[in-house]
Amino acid sequence: MAFHLFRRPDYRSDATQFIDQLKTDKPVLEAQQRQGRELLWDKQVNRSEQQDFQAGRVAQKPYVYQTLA
Repeated sequence: MAFHLFRRPDYRSDATQFIDQLKTDKPVLEAQQRQGRELLWDKQVNRSEQQDFQAGRVAQKPYVYQTLA
């Protein structure tokens, strides 16, 4: 291994240190995060319903605040 004269020690931000400490204190935290993600985001998409939804969209007017008067 070569000696580097100007190398600084590895920097770790306060946020990174906080997150690492939090994960150390609560080892189940990542599993809970994955469960929450699965609950809200990782869902199966019904393609036919999605196509129906896209077909039923109404085009937005160029200026949405314009009155019909």
